Amino acid sequence: MRVESESGGSVDIRAALSRLRRASGLPVAFGGLRSGTGRYRIGELAGTRSAVLHGLAIRHGNGLGGKAAALTRPFAVTDYRSSPVISHEYDAAVAAEGLCSVLAVPVVVRRRVRGVLYGALRHPVQLGDRSLSAAMAVARELEQALLLQDEAQRLLSVARQPAAADPAVWEEVREAHGELRALAQRIADPALRRELLAACGRLAAASSPGHGTQDTVPLAPREVDVLACVATGATNAVAAERLGLRPETVKSYLRSAMRKLGVHSRLQAVVAARRAGVLP
Repeated sequence: MRVESESGGSVDIRAALSRLRRASGLPVAFGGLRSGTGRYRIGELAGTRSAVLHGLAIRHGNGLGGKAAALTRPFAVTDYRSSPVISHEYDAAVAAEGLCSVLAVPVVVRRRVRGVLYGALRHPVQLGDRSLSAAMAVARELEQALLLQDEAQRLLSVARQPAAADPAVWEEVREAHGELRALAQRIADPALRRELLAACGRLAAASSPGHGTQDTVPLAPREVDVLACVATGATNAVAAERLGLRPETVKSYLRSAMRKLGVHSRLQAVVAARRAGVLP
């Protein structure tokens, strides 16, 4: 299930829950993103026996997830129904699914809670650091994905506005475009990574004279990544550090891109890539 983000993109909650189960060892996982003022609707289940939790709206501060969201930090309980540290508005649903030990981790982007992820067991066990750390790592991946999507959509919006003709505005767009392409490689969900790179492609196409003819220039994704770094003035060494590559590999990608573009210098390659709609 892909859930719409506030910026119009989407994130795959199901993939995040699969990673949470695999990394934490918890057989049950569920969660969702913010659906309205003060509420987080559970939109995806993994490992459950019924659909009783699906669609449940979690109010800010209520229950385990609501408390995690309100305090913007993870919480875990050994026995949900008897825990004295949470309110019990959702006991019936939790009992119907037969859950006992539960943890909840908020998904926080720019200091705002955007959702909650849960992991659970059907018997009372004090959840250790491994489970909590794994759940937090998955939440951090989801936060980064949401942040990158938001930024990609923001840049697309900027590129479509009349103010984008300002060279200073385009310089910001170009620098951010390069950063987004580099960061996209760290996204664990391959479908989401492709979606983010597609947004970068639309951003580049929106700025080209012919509104994007990148299909006529068969550059490999990593060649575009290298050109995006070079366009910001980065040396091969800096580009290598940003992209997680060796300087020799960056140099090889750059040579290949220059050959495909029919140019003989780094500057010419950047200019040609922009004309072709490969770079903004």
